[in-house]
Amino acid sequence: MHVFCDFDGTISLEDATDFILDRLASPKWEDIEQEWKQGLIGSAECMARQIALIQATNQELDSALDDIAIDPTFPAFIDFCWAQGIPVTIISDGVDYFIKRILARYNLDYLPVIANKLTISGMNGHTRYQLSSPYSDADCSSAAGVCKCRSVEAFDTRVYIGDGRSDFCVSDKPELVFAKDKLADFCTERAIPFVGYQNFSDLTQSLKNALPGFNRHLQSAPRYATA
Repeated sequence: MHVFCDFDGTISLEDATDFILDRLASPKWEDIEQEWKQGLIGSAECMARQIALIQATNQELDSALDDIAIDPTFPAFIDFCWAQGIPVTIISDGVDYFIKRILARYNLDYLPVIANKLTISGMNGHTRYQLSSPYSDADCSSAAGVCKCRSVEAFDTRVYIGDGRSDFCVSDKPELVFAKDKLADFCTERAIPFVGYQNFSDLTQSLKNALPGFNRHLQSAPRYATA
């Protein structure tokens, strides 16, 4: 069993990228967001163009990131998985630097992170931000910076935890999906089996129930359960 978990709105209580853009970027980032929502551009292009609009020093960026909290029950979930020998990988179409900075405050920055890569450089007293996508795939149906489908395909028994649009395309791949918010709505519409949850305390209990007989749990789990 390997657990893959989204970050923004799943582990973090709010979308870290939107939070930073709203605070530190030119307002033009919202116009780019609309292009993405209208399907005119993929999320990889959207994110790269938006991140380039950040107008802040590295210290100002770090200070803003330190205002972003995570689900308070997430550390206990990681402790449970660690005790059971269950690896957990964070997989996000967000920004690796943002994720690692936030996790470091909770002593969780040892967790592996698959995300878009932020490069910070300085020129003439100006801090420049560039986003690259080492986990993209030319065949990705959503033109995402991180192709989540490709990232989970090499594992036999997969558990996926998510909440939003970046999780849609991967939601029918894992053997067990935990979903809330937009992802739960999507799974319901597409008849994709999932188990609902509210926080990581619910997920810890669900995995405790699943471990004694994982296959039996999959067969008996309600298709559209709510935590």
